[in-house]
Amino acid sequence: MTDRELAAAGIADPALRAAYDHCRTLNARHGKTYFLATRLLPVERRPAVHALYGFARWADDIVDSLDPAVGAGARVEGLTALQDALETGLRDGRSREPVVMALADTARRYGIEHAHFSDFMAAMRADLTVTDYPTYADLRGYMHGSAAVIGLQMLPVLGTVVPREEAAPHAAALGVAFQLSNFLRDVGEDLDRGRVYVPADLLAGHGVDRELLRWSRDTGRPDRRITAALREFEALTRGVYREAAPGLAMLDPVSRPCIRTAFVLYGGILDAVARDGYAVLHRRAVVPRRHRAVVAADGLTRVAAARLRVRHQARRPVPLPARPLPTAASVAPGRPVTEEVA
Repeated sequence: MTDRELAAAGIADPALRAAYDHCRTLNARHGKTYFLATRLLPVERRPAVHALYGFARWADDIVDSLDPAVGAGARVEGLTALQDALETGLRDGRSREPVVMALADTARRYGIEHAHFSDFMAAMRADLTVTDYPTYADLRGYMHGSAAVIGLQMLPVLGTVVPREEAAPHAAALGVAFQLSNFLRDVGEDLDRGRVYVPADLLAGHGVDRELLRWSRDTGRPDRRITAALREFEALTRGVYREAAPGLAMLDPVSRPCIRTAFVLYGGILDAVARDGYAVLHRRAVVPRRHRAVVAADGLTRVAAARLRVRHQARRPVPLPARPLPTAASVAPGRPVTEEVA
């Protein structure tokens, strides 16, 4: 993390600076799309986003490791240790764990509700035992903790031009839309972890079950029934993006380019999957680098415009309140009204 970002955020303690820098490294390494979008935020807000992402990444890595040496017991122990560190850090405002130290500081600075972190940890624990979801309603219940609360955690950092509770449903929907995009892209990888996030009833509607998915993954052969089911899942995901879209205009103008860029790039995952023929069981769909560059350039242009507007508004003189026009009762007899107005 640059000294400029940390200084702008008012983070001076060396240990705390190191903790935030560790979170930034996690973001840069694992969340390339998210990291790119974060760079469009005002510098003083970036450390908080890195702390939120770093914590989520750490928990996700515990749950999703494909290392055969990391068994179920080790995952339970890892999540339990993280939960204990989280509760202590949020309570005391400090921690020996760098990621928790940065997270606790961010939660304090921005007044983020601690319940959002508890809900997130509950979803991570569910990933240790739940391997599929019968219906979309069941999946949305899981995603409240795994995705919606991420949007809610971000909202105080981003700022809003409307009451926060008005923007909250859209922020939550955006977190869900991002995760659904990842679910679609990662069907094959998740299957290798023993999980299927596409709802079972949606799959069954097209004659698909786990066994057929496993067959397609193992043989590398496509199946039109799987393609139809994944196409429907894509359409469902695009509907959630539409739920989220009105929230963009509710954000602080200087934060909008960041979230709009993430909105477009994550939506691009859906385009990449469709363009690749929904072959997510056989290979990972990738958003073309050129497209990422074009979206990032557009984001930079929007950032410059937003900051220019903010500076212009700050320089505009505050108009003096207009003096009220006199009423008939306030004018002395025989005195011209023009003298009162003058």
